[in-house]
Amino acid sequence: MRSIAMATGLVARAALWLAGIGLVLMTLLIAAQVFWRYVLNDSIVWTEPASVMIMGWFIFLGAAVGIREGYHLSFDVVLYVVPHGTKQVLHSKSDLVVAGFGAGMIWFGWQLAVKTAGNMLPSLGISGAYDFVPLVAGGGLIVLFSIARVARRAAGLPTARFGDAPVEE
Repeated sequence: MRSIAMATGLVARAALWLAGIGLVLMTLLIAAQVFWRYVLNDSIVWTEPASVMIMGWFIFLGAAVGIREGYHLSFDVVLYVVPHGTKQVLHSKSDLVVAGFGAGMIWFGWQLAVKTAGNMLPSLGISGAYDFVPLVAGGGLIVLFSIARVARRAAGLPTARFGDAPVEE
């Protein structure tokens, strides 16, 4: 189980790096667009749709890493009054609901990608399906990280929750 935790940790770190690079790249593209439009009185037509596509990547990759680290939304009021074992069961149920949400992202994102595959994004010259690839990839990572959290808990390993001390791998 520890090797799986290390592997998902590496996947999460790579996703976070890609999200960070995407954020910087999007910022540079928008800055270039502003410079070209207002200083050079010209426009780069592909920067806005490319920036929106990149934004989809860093949002969904970052959200998936947030799931792994235990930063997803939850209602913890009941958890203050139930025994530790019940808390673990409720945490696992919460993670399974989040995994179901990730599965929905995969399913519906894939359907959207298939339906828009024939459309071309004019300024980028690529298929409209590429707009939905981050949704499918992010959903896949959410499922992976949620199931890994349930497996860690079942194996008796500590599993981070928002506000808890960091979990050492």
